[in-house]
Amino acid sequence: MAKDLFSNLDLNLLRTFIILHQERNMRKASERLFVSQPAISKALQRLRDHFSDELFVKTHHGLRATEYANQLAESISPILDELSSTLNESNEFNPKELNGVIKLALSPFILSAIANKLFQAIRAEAPNVQVQLLNWSKSTMTDIINDEVQLGLNYEISHAPKELIQKPIAQDSFKAYVRQRHPYKETEIEVKDGVNFELATVIAVDWNSHQSLAEKILKIKGLEANIGFRSELPSAVIDVIHNSDMMFPASKFLEIDNNHQLRSLKILFDNQDINPNVCIYYHHKNRNNATMLWLKNILQSLLNNNQ
Repeated sequence: MAKDLFSNLDLNLLRTFIILHQERNMRKASERLFVSQPAISKALQRLRDHFSDELFVKTHHGLRATEYANQLAESISPILDELSSTLNESNEFNPKELNGVIKLALSPFILSAIANKLFQAIRAEAPNVQVQLLNWSKSTMTDIINDEVQLGLNYEISHAPKELIQKPIAQDSFKAYVRQRHPYKETEIEVKDGVNFELATVIAVDWNSHQSLAEKILKIKGLEANIGFRSELPSAVIDVIHNSDMMFPASKFLEIDNNHQLRSLKILFDNQDINPNVCIYYHHKNRNNATMLWLKNILQSLLNNNQ
């Protein structure tokens, strides 16, 4: 008769196993589980004895999962996620009872625009939490998967991993901004005419890391953009625009129309506006999580009432 691996297993060990599989690092796993590294080592040994497999092998870069460990993680992760979601749904949600850290990662366009409003909206309903707002980075999608970031906000990403839900919650629009004394005096500009100017653009990781929206749109027309400056900081781009004849295609969320040193130009693409979707990103396991739904509603309200 085959060994019954379920009846004699301490189910707490499964959570340790999943965290180890996600982190591939004993120290990081111990920090996430709020236990000592020796406790993690002891739990891993029990797991190895139970499953008769090494599960994780030490390397110079951390832990490498065995083939059996990968298969096991793939099988049990959805089950544990569903169990967690079901148990948490049974509690009546009250944001006033939340504590600890709420960590969100946002596209730089949006982070610069709504940081204060977002902080105030969260703290108005959850006064005991610490709010951390991060610039969306190369590790953000992995951080969301590993529960190190609760939620992300960016434009549509074609290569988002299958574990993440990507849900549009708002629509952006772009205008071109130049300094008040810029030699171009019109109030509109066709995309194809953008090649006549040096452009300054914001780098939004995973959305336009290597190629800005302006470059992509001009490429559709068979044209090459003349990019003079790029930065992850919208404030740095705006400063360059103040002091040069460059042109800045900018999100409506930055509210640059309030900057009296700059003037806006309507951008036309074959006489149509450019309106990319803004999406929220969270792990599939959190699709019914009350805290996640609460944060999503706050962001949706802020973005759609921003203008």
